[in-house]
Amino acid sequence: MNPQPAAFTNEDFAARTRRVADSAVEKGLAGVIVTPGPDLVWLTGYRPTAITERLTMLVLSPDNEPTLLVPILERPDAEAAEGAGSLSLVDWADGTDPYETASPLLRSDGAFGISDSAWAIHLLGLQQALPQSSYRSLTDCLPMMRAVKDDNELMRLTAAGSAADATYGEIVKRRFAGRLETEVAADLADLLREFGHEQVDFTVVGSGPNGANPHHEAGDRVIEPGDAVVLDFGGLRYGYGSDTTRTVCVGEPTAEIREVHEVVRQAQQASVDAVQPGVSCQDIDRAARKVITEAGYGEQFIHRTGHGIGLTTHEPPYMVEGEEQPLVPGMCFSVEPGIYLAGRFGVRIEDIVTVTADGGRRLNNTDHGLGFVE
Repeated sequence: MNPQPAAFTNEDFAARTRRVADSAVEKGLAGVIVTPGPDLVWLTGYRPTAITERLTMLVLSPDNEPTLLVPILERPDAEAAEGAGSLSLVDWADGTDPYETASPLLRSDGAFGISDSAWAIHLLGLQQALPQSSYRSLTDCLPMMRAVKDDNELMRLTAAGSAADATYGEIVKRRFAGRLETEVAADLADLLREFGHEQVDFTVVGSGPNGANPHHEAGDRVIEPGDAVVLDFGGLRYGYGSDTTRTVCVGEPTAEIREVHEVVRQAQQASVDAVQPGVSCQDIDRAARKVITEAGYGEQFIHRTGHGIGLTTHEPPYMVEGEEQPLVPGMCFSVEPGIYLAGRFGVRIEDIVTVTADGGRRLNNTDHGLGFVE
């Protein structure tokens, strides 16, 4: 049995906040404003118990200690967060102006990176309180903030990948023919939880023509003999994501299904082989696209080759044309080329890959061949 990852410590969170504050300076920013969401969890361990309209934000700047502004009624929860020991807490009460409380934490004429998920009402409130200030999307100015994982994070992602692999190993033993897509999707969700996921984010079951829709939501189509079925599923284990895709066939596949699957398998292998420190993200996309295009299916590969993964199942970096960010050891992302023949079937193969000093390591290790189910 794999060991359980250690809890993150105050020093882990302090190191992250220092690194982000330093990165902000390098980008010419006065600081960073982080509102509730995965970035706040990563930097502080604090996850508000509910989505709230009350202003909550972490302020990181090079000249001041990390400061978390919270509504006074939520201060006890903030004080109990894993990383609270590395923060200064400031609160505000209903009936007072939260932007007046927030203003002294910010440089009045500064440029700040701010969470993509910040509510417009809060951003407008800060702009009104500090009319000389300006704001940029964190994804725009610090896109790699959470991209490079430490050993503890890699352990969590590895555990999530292993649980997803175990789920696939069991689902292919279940009957598909004559069942609804939703029934197979429910089995996938149950298995993910059985193998340790605390959260299931998606269970795509695209049978026959539905497999040509990359993000098909399992529906009431009855799976039939001869169908190719795309299975794409994942969620969170130990707070970190899994995401894997395999394509199976119900009974004997046609020659065309075999051919398309083999093209996708070769494309996926080419992308994984291309993973090296210093290689650009777009080159991972190009490696898969070259194989699929040369096989005559370029127009049927209709999405990017991959996305980062961590506290969420989709996050930077993205393996897509135009993304010149070089790969760095510790980055983790999906490699998931696909071919989609509208009205007929689709094929996708996906693994999570982490960049190592000398290449890429898969976090999913189930068979890449066409799966067979009854």
